[in-house]
Amino acid sequence: MIGAALAALACAAVAQEKYTVALDGTFAPHAMPKLGGGVEGFNVDLANLIGERLGVEMDIVATQFSGILPGLQAGTYDFVVAPTTITQERAENLLFSEGYLNTDFQFLIPADAEDVTDLKQLAGKTVAVNKGSAYDSWARGLAEEIGWTVESYGTNTDAVQAVIAGRADANVAGNTVSAWAAKKNSAVKLSYLHETGLVWGMPFRQDDAATRDKVEAVIECLKIDGTIAGLSEKWFGVTPAAGSAAVTPQPGFGQPGFPGYEDGGHKPSC
Repeated sequence: MIGAALAALACAAVAQEKYTVALDGTFAPHAMPKLGGGVEGFNVDLANLIGERLGVEMDIVATQFSGILPGLQAGTYDFVVAPTTITQERAENLLFSEGYLNTDFQFLIPADAEDVTDLKQLAGKTVAVNKGSAYDSWARGLAEEIGWTVESYGTNTDAVQAVIAGRADANVAGNTVSAWAAKKNSAVKLSYLHETGLVWGMPFRQDDAATRDKVEAVIECLKIDGTIAGLSEKWFGVTPAAGSAAVTPQPGFGQPGFPGYEDGGHKPSC
């Protein structure tokens, strides 16, 4: 009976020739349209590398983020390669890989401005944000305490342009998005980093721990051999800090401290 079960598992593994995965194709620099069609970016590269290491084809579907997690639950996608913040609520309904990037808030300021090491330095200043974003609500929640004025713009690109044009003193957005903007425009530079303690992971259906574990084992090796750090340098212009999610494999499967995490004695090895 045991031999038959192992044989069945082996056949299933051989039969798996393609994964259909999803991401938001408009979230630069994680995924964005490229000349000639298709998408490119950090998460596109990461997904393709996972496919290469597993020896399977990756069918990457670019779609709106709002439909990605429902599509995963419906079986449209095998797993999700879009940057997805691991939260308690999400982890109660989905399985997550361990985190592969930290998701923090970071400020952009003019390239010739004094570096911001304390938010109080922005008292009396204007901070530009993407309207309706998490950064918008966070900055407004601190407006009275810090003493800054928050100006909202239709897109984060417009908010960055406000800094370049001198209509705002700083912009706050996600750390990777801010790093991309600084890499693309020498008129601004990265400054104060607000650590959230949260990470991005890859979601899977709760009944598919086998795929989660296979993919996570690859992610761990991509951390250990420096591949994810190299992708960070390529797309964000940033070398991940020691101890960050991009370079630190976790024991077990899943993100420690969240539902779905399984220790089981697993240790990263490549």
